[in-house]
Amino acid sequence: MEKTLGLARAKRMNAARTALDHGIALALHSDAPVTPLAPLFTAWCAVERLTASGRVLGAEEAIGVEEALRAVTLGAAYTLHLDHAVGSLEVGKFADMAVLDSDPFAGPAADLWKVGVRGMVFSGQYFAADAP
Repeated sequence: MEKTLGLARAKRMNAARTALDHGIALALHSDAPVTPLAPLFTAWCAVERLTASGRVLGAEEAIGVEEALRAVTLGAAYTLHLDHAVGSLEVGKFADMAVLDSDPFAGPAADLWKVGVRGMVFSGQYFAADAP
């Protein structure tokens, strides 16, 4: 990365903090199937900004857990022009949601990626994550 992009530019990649500070809508996503579909891991990446070698890259662009979770829910819905129907729990919207195995705000931000998905609610029905 330092040879191809340069450290200064690499630190500014995925400038989530700058976007939010300027009132720009932010969505976090995965480029599945290139990268795993794992929204909580993606949120963790925006919060911690760790490289594969464990180095913090661009700490000034880090965002908080609440901001990251909003970016993978309502932010993603906004980007798709579906925020009128999904992305948050509000009267008149679909109440489809993931059921997590722990509170993502209870532990340290560094553990956000460890929060598991127990199941989901879709069209009013609960489906366990381990169901076929």
